[in-house]
Amino acid sequence: MDKVKSAEAGQKLDLSSGEDLSIGIMNLISIEEHLFFSGGKTGDNKYYDLINDIRRMRVDLLKEIIKDYGGEEWCISKHLLAASMRLMEVGTKHQTKGDNAKAYDYFKKSYDLYNLFWGINLGMIKSPSLARAPDGSKGDLEGLDPKETPITYKKSDFMGKISGVIGKVLDCCRE
Repeated sequence: MDKVKSAEAGQKLDLSSGEDLSIGIMNLISIEEHLFFSGGKTGDNKYYDLINDIRRMRVDLLKEIIKDYGGEEWCISKHLLAASMRLMEVGTKHQTKGDNAKAYDYFKKSYDLYNLFWGINLGMIKSPSLARAPDGSKGDLEGLDPKETPITYKKSDFMGKISGVIGKVLDCCRE
């Protein structure tokens, strides 16, 4: 919560390298998936053989971002990045077809998952239930309002709150 309060006071975290690294990791996950499907489609094991090299690189790079290996943070983080990347790609396909409403829905979901990844790995989300703390309160996000974005969030929407908070904290444009 100290990190959130600092962000609300105007202090931003410079995570531009971490954000770039997370996008690179997303692409490595995507490469692993493509190698798997290429191996299956072609029957050529050389694609499967490359998966381990890419996986080792992804694991090494993910260790630079994910500091807490306890519980399921590692696996959850990997899957949040993978899902965010895939939803973003589905959104761009809908946008290309001219279905902007559907595209924006996928983009919002992708953005929310990406911000949840950062919320977990910046230590902002600690309660066992992400949406509710054991005492019934709204947990780590109690009383926070989402940042103004082109995407409308309900104030009670957990993903909207975490996206708003992370949007306040991260500044990808700082060099």
